[in-house]
Parts: sequence; C-alpha cells; structure tokens
Amino acid sequence: MPYFNKFTKKFKTLKDLSKSNEKVILKMWEGLGYYRRARNLLACSKYLVNYHNSKIPKTLEELKKLPGIGDYTGNALLGLVYDKPTIAIDGNVKRVFSRYLNKEEDKIDFDKLIEKNRKQLFNTNRNADFVEALMEFGALVCKPKDPNCYTCCLNKTCKYFKSKNKINTIRKKMIKIKDYNIFCYINKKKQIALTKANQISFLKDFNLPKIMESNNFLINRDWKFLKSYKNSISNLKLNINLYYKFSDKIPSSYNWYSLENNKEFIPSFTKKIFRQVSTLF
Repeated sequence: MPYFNKFTKKFKTLKDLSKSNEKVILKMWEGLGYYRRARNLLACSKYLVNYHNSKIPKTLEELKKLPGIGDYTGNALLGLVYDKPTIAIDGNVKRVFSRYLNKEEDKIDFDKLIEKNRKQLFNTNRNADFVEALMEFGALVCKPKDPNCYTCCLNKTCKYFKSKNKINTIRKKMIKIKDYNIFCYINKKKQIALTKANQISFLKDFNLPKIMESNNFLINRDWKFLKSYKNSISNLKLNINLYYKFSDKIPSSYNWYSLENNKEFIPSFTKKIFRQVSTLF
C-alpha cells in the first residue's frame, strides 16, 4: 500500500500521468509488480487523454485497443467503472465455475456459460460489486488449495462439494530452469557498467550487465568468478554465475551506474547483482 499511495499521490489524474515519461514512471513503480504494467499504464494514459478526452471507453471493442488491455481487464473495467453486467474471467473465477459444476476448466466454454445464464447471474443492480465479489470469492473462499467448502454459501448446490469424484483443480506451475553467466565491468569509483543491449526476453530493454546463457565455453581469464546464486522471475528459476573485472574502459553500448546512489530506475534483478558486487569494496 505505501508504494501504491506514493504513486497515486504523485499522479492524481490521467492527464498528470500522461505528461510523465517512462524513466519517471518506472522509478515510481518500484515495489508495485511487473514493470510491463507500468509501461502499459503510461501508454494507456497518453492514448486516453489524446483520443478519449481522458475517459475510459464504454465498449469492450474500444477498450481492447488500449495497450495491455485484453478480455479480462476490459470486462473488469466495464463492470467496475460503468456497472455493466459482465464478468472478468481470471483464474479465480474459472475455478469457482469449474468447482460449482465439478467440471474440468478446459471442458467449459466460459463465454457460452455466462451468456446462457445471464438472467441468473445478472439479477442485481450491483454489477460492479458482483465482478469484484467473484474474483475475491475465488481468492478467499474457493481457494486453489484447501477451499472453505463447509462454510461456503454455495455448498447446497455445488456439485464439487456434493460429489465423491471431485475434479482436480490444482495445476502444477510449469517451471523453467535457466543457467546464466553474468559479467560485470566495475571501477574503483564503485560504479558498474550496464547496457540495454542484452537480448534476454524476461528483462528486455532494461539496464543489465552483460548476461549470457551458460554453455560449456571457456571464460576469458580476465573475468574473475565472484559468486553463484539463484533468482526467480515468475515461472523462471535462474541459476546464476557472477563474474567481474575492474576496468575503466567499457563497450560503447554501456554506461556507468553507481552501486550505491541511484536516482534512476533499476530493476530488482539488477539490484540483486549490485548487492553481490558491492561486497568487493
């Protein structure tokens, strides 16, 4: 919450946000989650101010033209902002319907299910609350593990609760393991050289030292081994070998950054590298 309050205090309106730039937005977004969302938020604000008079569109078709907006976010906005009869289908909501019907998620056409049961689902004048309630219900009651079935208000009609052959709703997360070597140019001024030239998908266009997938090639003797450690990003498990060398000369695509005092945005992945390298001083 402190990060969120700080962000909304600085950018009180869409217009305020649209006048900012990516460097400022990313720095303010630290601690608020995926940085792609910050970029999309900035792009959305500019689009809405320029083409929609700072108003959220009222149709799903128009909403999906906004950067980063798909069916889920579009439907959530229609319900939450305009109180329209709609459901934002996320993982939590899918699990609620799946359990209620005791039917595997991949065997349910959720759009058809909602359309067929519109009268029963939207018999309220509180559609905004209903959109939010379904998501919260999946997160707090019909949880992925250990759902609160015995105290659930739907258990009298829930087929999952009544059935002896309950469906399996726990999905194993597909974990990818990657091995990387990271090479850090540092100098006596406690600075590290970073570049955006790396072609690493999960941190594309962010400032990083030189990073390469580990292979069996020989590493130049100029590079000294510092440490091995692990890092996780979403479903990626990274095994990292960290190397360094002191040098005043760096490739042209690099810039020096202070290991201690940084006013610019640095992703948490890079900050962890900073902490490791700082032990050399």
